[in-house]
Amino acid sequence: MAENRATSGIDLHLEPARAGGLRRGLTDALRDAVRTGRLAPGTRLPSSRTLAADLGIARNTVADAYGDLVAEGWLTARQGSGTRVADRTVVPSAGGTAPRRREPPRPAYNLVPGTPDLAAFPRAEWLKAARRALTAAPSHALDYGDPRGRPELRTALAAYLSRSRGVRADPDAIVVCAGFTHGLRLLARVLRARGARTMAVESYGLDVYWKLLTDAGLITRPLPYDELGTDTRDPRPAEAVLLTPAHQFPMGVALHPDRRAAVVDWARRTGGLVLEDDYDGEFRYDRQPVGALQGLDPDHVVHLGTASKSLAPGLRLAWMVLPPALAAEVTAAKGLHDTCGVLDQLTLAEFLTSGAYDRHVRSSRLRYRRRRDALVAELARRAPSVRATGIAAGLHVVLRLPPGTEQATLRAAAWHGVAVHGLSRYRHPESATEPPDALVVGYGTPPDHAWSGALDALCAALPE
Repeated sequence: MAENRATSGIDLHLEPARAGGLRRGLTDALRDAVRTGRLAPGTRLPSSRTLAADLGIARNTVADAYGDLVAEGWLTARQGSGTRVADRTVVPSAGGTAPRRREPPRPAYNLVPGTPDLAAFPRAEWLKAARRALTAAPSHALDYGDPRGRPELRTALAAYLSRSRGVRADPDAIVVCAGFTHGLRLLARVLRARGARTMAVESYGLDVYWKLLTDAGLITRPLPYDELGTDTRDPRPAEAVLLTPAHQFPMGVALHPDRRAAVVDWARRTGGLVLEDDYDGEFRYDRQPVGALQGLDPDHVVHLGTASKSLAPGLRLAWMVLPPALAAEVTAAKGLHDTCGVLDQLTLAEFLTSGAYDRHVRSSRLRYRRRRDALVAELARRAPSVRATGIAAGLHVVLRLPPGTEQATLRAAAWHGVAVHGLSRYRHPESATEPPDALVVGYGTPPDHAWSGALDALCAALPE
């Protein structure tokens, strides 16, 4: 009977020297692969029959080479277990890679904003949705397909965004992308090709986005910021504006209704484009969610959403709801083969249509609100000089510190094992706005079992 290759070991790349005989050449090649670590301890090798067939040599030659290396202690051979690499110290070859630099110790608690509680990812429900989606999917769904994304997901997103965020979405105008950054890069490329030169951005935000826009050939111009949020009344000379209107990152305020109307009016008058980053629109605690800006003018606002905060950033799934005139250009820029993983797209579509996504968001919203409430209460008790702002929504809070204490507080936080960012980190380098001393604390990141310890360590680092 032919040997079952699925149980005969691994595919093994060897180039035995012919000089001095095949047995010696094969023995030397195997010994070198083990000694240098290319074959890890415990690795099961192909059977002598399989390796002989792969190399085009006699089976006895392979069996003899294996026997020599078992005798030398490089390999082990047991009945029923096959031939495996022995457990021994790997000696790096001369001229190998330099030793890796020692990494600094990881902080005990991560309160850097940007990720949800990854331990709370709904694994069981996601697996059920994946099974249902894969069972129902036609075979052609596993091909490259439409660069806009799977129609099942675009249809599910259109329905969900319409009822939950007030977005006016047609599935044909939705493009699925591999994260918000991917979508922003595509939009920047299209805007630059249209002749745009300047993108207005908020005074506070993520430098990775500003750098991405700069790399695409666009100049970023920071808009003023005051107690009403970003001042959008005069974005000139920009041809486009990037905003977080529902929950400004990192300051945490919703864009004032007058400012929302002003930026839409500017876009209509000038033919400009507003890019709406709706990164955590599902998580609002104190009142009804702020509707999407796109609902005011779908012809001049691009709505960008993501599963990174509601589910997990590792899924690399986001979406753009585009004006009809822009959808074809963005799709062309994305290209036929610049697609996202089909299986995850189908699973998210099933997750949305089955109601599992809504259930997960509601559960997460309750858990994060409890964390926020615990943080505010603990601050009042232990650090009354610190004021929490931007707490109505999202997964982070801004802690206003006494003047001149931001850097000292960051050092104290590091000493207590807390990773956290200062507000000054998020200020655009050309902004005329001077940031107050503050910390930006991501309370969504720690798993449930670590939250109380993280909160205690944070409060210990704050000014009394």
